[in-house]
Amino acid sequence: MNNLCKWVIVGSMLAVMAVPGKAQKWEHLADTPQMGWSTWNKFQGNISEDIIKGIADVMAESGLRDAGYTYINIDDCWHGKRDADGFIQVDPVKFPNGMKAVADYVHSKGLKLGIYSDAGTATCGGMPGSLGHEYQDAIQYARWGVDYLKYDWCNTTNINAQGAYQLISDALRSAGRPILLSMCEWGNNRPWKWAREVGHSWRTTPDIWCDFDSLRVFEAGYTQFGVMQCIQFNDTLRQYAGKGHWNDPDMLEVGNGMTENEDRAHFTMWCMMASPLILGNDLRSMSEATRNIIMNKEMIAIDQDALGIQGLHYCDRYGLQFWFKPLVDGDWAFTILNPTRKDITFELNWQDFNLTDSQVSNRSTDFHTMVYKVYNLWTHKMEGKTNLKNKTDRKLTVKARDVVSYRLMAK
Repeated sequence: MNNLCKWVIVGSMLAVMAVPGKAQKWEHLADTPQMGWSTWNKFQGNISEDIIKGIADVMAESGLRDAGYTYINIDDCWHGKRDADGFIQVDPVKFPNGMKAVADYVHSKGLKLGIYSDAGTATCGGMPGSLGHEYQDAIQYARWGVDYLKYDWCNTTNINAQGAYQLISDALRSAGRPILLSMCEWGNNRPWKWAREVGHSWRTTPDIWCDFDSLRVFEAGYTQFGVMQCIQFNDTLRQYAGKGHWNDPDMLEVGNGMTENEDRAHFTMWCMMASPLILGNDLRSMSEATRNIIMNKEMIAIDQDALGIQGLHYCDRYGLQFWFKPLVDGDWAFTILNPTRKDITFELNWQDFNLTDSQVSNRSTDFHTMVYKVYNLWTHKMEGKTNLKNKTDRKLTVKARDVVSYRLMAK
């Protein structure tokens, strides 16, 4: 029996039970949350080589790549069959020139290629899963020039999640090519408790759908979350996120049918939560409003801040949510989210928000002693300074299902 056959048999056994030890994931691939684009939210299984190349062209030419969107991720349904030796192949109709040719094209545009598989017997779309073929699949991805793997959790009856994800992490490392591992088991097994050394991000929620505040329940027994439900599930886990290991409330639905206000709020909150920013709209035909949202470099800088701290949902008042995120150089991001269907006007008093982030950063806002310059991240204008006096500083209106978001600048 050759070594490859031994790996396949051992891989299948390890996925069924918890494996002691420490997975050797590739380090420094996600010191800030990963950014890119994925096929699933817009195209689902209706993908092709031409679509991927067209998206790569747009990302390179539109400024998206330069804004930080690096990865082009091919989600489910790219698969063909396994060959006689067990190596996965691509669908020859969708990808007639093979995945290596696609990767080469994407790389030629200064971008990186992501791919998808599943820890079970089959993917969520019914394609061949990686169970029992983990090391073979990792070798194949490395041969093709893949840079990113989203690893799903369908058809995994009697499989131990920690063992399965540790196994694929080790397989990727063994294959010799740095590949970012995006874990997608929907938070069922509380990966934030054990996956810091295994993967670079882990899903904290069920799949998102293109709605701001409702659930979509399927007869098959699974539920999709709206934007607000994803926020609610993700915002209690901030102590587990940090450089190289991020909470992931799923991909972005910006540009897929919500209102401009809702898209802006959605994007802002993902940035406040230091979430991966994986676009899911058709970049080839997006509106100017969508373009302005996803290419707001000052908001992206909040997500990509070098401190690597997920934002704090500090309090709810007046029907609004108030969020703070510590940033480099003593700055803070401050976002007021209106999740309701009506505009809300209130009087902002900075002294109401003297807080210490004792959970993660141990930073304090110190509004009673500090004066910050107030920069509006969506109007791109300075709006004065915070106030030392205990009086109303300004009256603000936050539109329905929208945000007001500031960078509070200490210098």
